[in-house]
Parts: sequence; C-alpha cells; structure tokens
Amino acid sequence: MSRPDLAPPAVDFGRLRRTRFENPDAIAAAFASRTRRPLVRGDGRLFIVAADHPARGALGVGADPMAMANRYDLLRRLVLALSRPGVDGVLGTPDVLDDLALLGALDGKVAVGSMNRGGLRGAVFEMDDRFTGHDVGSMVSAGLDAAKLLVRIDLEDAGTVRTLEATAHAVTAAANARLPLLLEPFRSARRGDRIVNDLSTDAVITSVAIASGLGGSSAYTWLKLPVVDDMERVLEAATLPTLLLGGEGGGDPEVTYASWEHALGLPGVHGLVVGRTLLYPHDGDVAGAVDVAAALVHGALSC
Repeated sequence: MSRPDLAPPAVDFGRLRRTRFENPDAIAAAFASRTRRPLVRGDGRLFIVAADHPARGALGVGADPMAMANRYDLLRRLVLALSRPGVDGVLGTPDVLDDLALLGALDGKVAVGSMNRGGLRGAVFEMDDRFTGHDVGSMVSAGLDAAKLLVRIDLEDAGTVRTLEATAHAVTAAANARLPLLLEPFRSARRGDRIVNDLSTDAVITSVAIASGLGGSSAYTWLKLPVVDDMERVLEAATLPTLLLGGEGGGDPEVTYASWEHALGLPGVHGLVVGRTLLYPHDGDVAGAVDVAAALVHGALSC
C-alpha cells in the first residue's frame, strides 16, 4: 500500500497553459512575489534537483531515449520532488523555472539558472557549449539564487578556447553581481559520434584546476563535480565550495547511494545536485528516491 505522504501534489496544467497564453507578464510577477530563502542555511548543506537536461536535447534516462520528453510528466515529478523534506531547490533552464514559478513550486526554494545549453547532445557542434539559456542579467532580474554552467574541455578541439573565454566572462559577471555560480567542468573528447567525459581521477583534477582559475574573481564560484575514484584527491585540487553531481542514472541505486554517502563526508563538500537518477528511478518511486538522497545530504529526516 502506498504511503499517503508520497502522493504527488495537485498540478493545474490547464491554468498554467491559460496563464502562459493570456498573461505572460504573470511569470515576472510570480518570480517577484515568490518567498526567497538564503542559498545555504541551517546545517550548511544543499540538495538541489536538476532539470536542465532537455534544453540540450538530452532526453534519455537509462534505456529510454525519450524519458524526459513529456514536459507535463517532468513537471509532476519536479513538483513532487520539491515538496519533499530536505529538498532545497531546483536547477533549470528558463522554461522549466518559469513553469515552476507559475505553479508556486519555487516558494521557499533555491532557484538555480542554467546558462549554456547550446552544445546539443549528438550534434557535430556538441562541444560548442554556447550560452543559450539564462544570463547574469536575467537571473538577477528574476531574483534567482545561483547560476550553473557546463565547462567541457577537449584539448583536440580548438573551439574549447571560446567556451573557456565565454565562461570566464560569465564568472566575472556573476561575481560582480554577487551571484553564486556553479561550474561543472569535464575533460571531454569525441569518440565516434559521441562526446565522452573522462571520469578518471587525474582528468577530473585537471578540469578542476582549469575551471577554478576562470574569471576575474573566484569569490562567488562553486564547483559541481562527479563522484569518481579517489575523491579525496579531487577535493584537494581546489578550495572552492563543492556540490556533487549525481550522474545520468540507470545504474545500481544502492551502489550510487553508497558512493554519494562517502563523498558527502569529505571536506569541502556541501551537498548534492541530482536530476535523472532521482526523477526517473528504476521503481518509479520519485518521492522515495528523493527522500533517500535528502537523508544522505541532511542526515536523518522525518520523511
């Protein structure tokens, strides 16, 4: 028998569609009126649900290449996740955050804007991670609480230097606006028709060293890093606050949770940013998966 507290909150999609059609100014009003909170509070830990994958054409989860294609299903999962104890906020592109603001799901939550989604999954230009989402000005105007950008570094692709330059400008702009910015760096390479991230310890350390030095100030820079072997060495590569990246999902959840638990206990780690692994779990129990992760981040919760 399902627990009553795992029931998804009601979502009025008819009202959402009507508002978008009849009153687009309601989006700015929803952001202006939402209840905000500090980025970090209480135990100093942060648990963010990520939902910026679709804008890069990355709709797959596990064996299902179109798992995230249904926006209504995604929003239901996000609203449910955000209703659970210990979930501090959400990371998304403007379209996703706009929907969530109109639904009232961002009240009391951290809202993180995703900046560069131009490197579309599977495209010949995938490594060209252009800034096609939020910019610093739009995030400040909407009252978002933090920003995030992807920094993929391919030493065989001359275009990488443009990404690094654009990222440096974004870091500087965010620091000037006092907007915390999560950098997600990878050493990456093209293998046939795919871009593959190198998750070896040395490659992650190198990506951290490169990303940490971008921009005119690192005062508001955070790192968003994958959990890899020898995370102790990875975390010794920078003094920046770090959140852990949850991965693409599809693996053994018990193994995944164990790796998160170990890494969350290391110095410099302040929390977790996870998307597909929790929004599309093997057993379909979104609330249950989110509750496990929340307990790992914040300790025992009354779930």
